[in-house]
Amino acid sequence: MTSADPMDRQAVHNDYERTRQTFHRLLDAASKDDLARPTCGTKWTNEQLLWHMLFGYMVVRALLILVRVFERLPRWVGKMFAQVLNAATPPFDLVNYLGPCGAVKVYGPRRMGAKFDRVIGSLQRHLTAESEADLARGMHYPVRWDPFFKDCMTLADIYRYPTQHFDFHHRQLTLGGNESPVS
Repeated sequence: MTSADPMDRQAVHNDYERTRQTFHRLLDAASKDDLARPTCGTKWTNEQLLWHMLFGYMVVRALLILVRVFERLPRWVGKMFAQVLNAATPPFDLVNYLGPCGAVKVYGPRRMGAKFDRVIGSLQRHLTAESEADLARGMHYPVRWDPFFKDCMTLADIYRYPTQHFDFHHRQLTLGGNESPVS
């Protein structure tokens, strides 16, 4: 599974830095009341959604490993794996919802900010080290798990994914005393 489109690595690095700065700005400006306020379009609070946005970057490290494993297996194995994961969407949705609810009890805003920095740094180092052939490796994904998952995604797609996820959820935050999402 390969992609003919070369990846603009600098654009991805720039997006990572933009989201890192945005994440810190959001955390720094948020009061306890802001963090506890419900979001727009989710069942989470702003703090829980911020953690979920961080987790979107954290999960990419595992996805990078999965691509390397499944890309070397017969294509049908990866396709079947994606189908099994699609069938498991209801329990995934529950875990996906409950994860941030519990995580914010352990990770406060300061720890979230520090973790975001570490994860972004790690992804940037990995992206810099990838060969063009590696970036073209891919596998099948459970399209029911996330609106940004496609049936077949390359490593290049995976490196772009967390920023799409971040930008989508950023619009659902209700920080800064606003009752509508931040644009």
